Amino acid sequence: MEYKRITSIDDPNFKKLHDLMGQIFPPEEVLEYKLWKEPLEDPGIRVFVAVHGDKVVGATEYRYYPDWNIAMTDFTIISQHGLGLGRYLAQNRLKDLNQLAKENGKVLFGMFAEIYDPYRVEHHEFGGVKVMDPYVRREVLSHLGYKRLDLAYVHPSWENSGEAVSGLDLCFMPSDEDLEVLPAPLVKEFLTTYYSVLSNKPQEWLDMIDTIAARETIELLPL
Repeated sequence: MEYKRITSIDDPNFKKLHDLMGQIFPPEEVLEYKLWKEPLEDPGIRVFVAVHGDKVVGATEYRYYPDWNIAMTDFTIISQHGLGLGRYLAQNRLKDLNQLAKENGKVLFGMFAEIYDPYRVEHHEFGGVKVMDPYVRREVLSHLGYKRLDLAYVHPSWENSGEAVSGLDLCFMPSDEDLEVLPAPLVKEFLTTYYSVLSNKPQEWLDMIDTIAARETIELLPL
């Protein structure tokens, strides 16, 4: 197995990855093919695939923000069981992020992720891949140390349709497992920066940002 970074839509592995995303994720979660050109060329966006033979069998996209010393996991895809892909991707991702934080003269503060709540949303089948089942993924991410922000969370559709996507929690995996709160300004600045690429923001998202702005801290709850 190889852990390979993709930096161009012309990389043959990107076509395989984009096809895989379309099989696994609902349409509102998948950015249009041609719109990937700039993100892939952005040095701050890390897209890696797990290549087994000539197939892309897994992938993860994440970002490191040096000013805040935090990361964001955009997505993780595991297309097959029995290959140890979850552990393989998580270990390689964390190794890369720890190196980026070290180059920044710091120890990684933590990592955000959006995680489906299967107790609220049950219709996502994720291509019928059992290891991608939201019930399984939620427990795995809990074991990794992710905690849920005490926040009624929505995000703008990646189709840029102006629709609000619900049924997810915004979560954070702190490097210090005893951390119980996050500064609300950090959460607001992160979300407004992260979704700046989308021009059509739903009112529900704008209202959520205003709610965050009115708070000092946001509690981290068990996932």
